Amino acid sequence: MSDPTHAPAPGDAAGKPFIRVAAGVILKPDGSVLLGRRPADKPWPGWWELPGGKLEPGETVLEALARELKEELDIEVTDASPWVTYTHEYPKNIVQLAFCQVRGWVGEPRCMEDQQLAWVDPSRTPLPVGPLLPATEPPLRWLRLPDRYLITAIGGADGLAAYLARLEKALSAGVRLVQFREPAWAGNGAEDAHAAFRRVLRQCRRHGARCLVNSCHPESWWAEADGVHLRAADARLRAAGVPASGADATRPLQSVAPGLLGVSAHTAADLDAARALGADFAVLGHVLDTPSHPGQAGMGWARFAELARDAGLPVFAIGGQSEATLADARRHGAHGIAGIRRI
Repeated sequence: MSDPTHAPAPGDAAGKPFIRVAAGVILKPDGSVLLGRRPADKPWPGWWELPGGKLEPGETVLEALARELKEELDIEVTDASPWVTYTHEYPKNIVQLAFCQVRGWVGEPRCMEDQQLAWVDPSRTPLPVGPLLPATEPPLRWLRLPDRYLITAIGGADGLAAYLARLEKALSAGVRLVQFREPAWAGNGAEDAHAAFRRVLRQCRRHGARCLVNSCHPESWWAEADGVHLRAADARLRAAGVPASGADATRPLQSVAPGLLGVSAHTAADLDAARALGADFAVLGHVLDTPSHPGQAGMGWARFAELARDAGLPVFAIGGQSEATLADARRHGAHGIAGIRRI
């Protein structure tokens, strides 16, 4: 679980200067990201960070990012999208960082401000460079999340064999994050459901994928999984200090469910709860029309982007999502896409 203490909303209650920064998460196709080492004549000399800089009056985040990367690295940005806006309090100031993923550029990044550069694999621990600026650590952790999140739809024991065959195809095609969510099984046939969960979990692990369990299933299952995914209502209750039915209020969530923490969200309040719990990510929607919500219009991309911008953590888009919508999702601030049928 991630650090819940840094909310995205601006403020200077501590009496410190508040600075808005556009930061570039420059990504190669192999997933490596570019870091720069701060020069000796700047604060935090020798520490490593993501490239970027302060917004000038009247600039949008993407405009500031393009200007800063041209000045700092001599590259022309051709493909950039908003990602996560995160606020970090340093000893002398408060910095709101608008992290943007940069997947296309013209030119070869080179040092223009007397700093060292290094391409690093964020999945490696420890990294080959360091130390990292404190506000640089969260985005490198978030980059370890896949950009596709598959949610099961087995339905019952009769559908298990066919579903496992479909799951095998998805895992072989590169899916690396799965959620076991079977509400129809939550109250009936619990033993069969638990056995199915264990089979899905084993199949995921054979492929190096992580499998989370939804909070509609018993807490006694959670520690078996690679994390837990809380329903929106369960997350709001936990954030308010009220345990869900059957839960032990005296046990911290991390002790019940070590590993990743995901949260479903439909509103700003749901995202607030996710952040308060230190969730690693949220799933927000539904965005587009989907068979899962017949007759209910989706929130649309504009509303999704508005909510995701203030989430303070990576957000997956759900509802009508597929490979064809991934680029749209990224343009509107999504980390990736989540779904049942077309992931």
